Amino acid sequence: MAWRGNISRSLKELRILLCQSSPASASARTFVEKNYKDLKSLNPKFPFLIRECSGIQPQMWARYDMGVERCVNLDGMSEPQILKALEGLVKAQGATKA
Repeated sequence: MAWRGNISRSLKELRILLCQSSPASASARTFVEKNYKDLKSLNPKFPFLIRECSGIQPQMWARYDMGVERCVNLDGMSEPQILKALEGLVKAQGATKA
């Protein structure tokens, strides 16, 4: 999982939007609880933004160079699927520079 250490080289910012209590956001909350500390330690100066809002659908937004953003809807995804989606956003960095 070497891509985890490349997050700060590939992205400018990562935002995770979730609800504090809804079942739809349960996997997103689990993802944050299990992975935030490790991801932050590998990318200490990178802005990982966790936004909690009542009733919101869980989403993950990646911001790249030149203000390009990509969104992944996390509703219905498991924690491993969310990790795979993050990996896809990190590796998609090269595709945004075309």
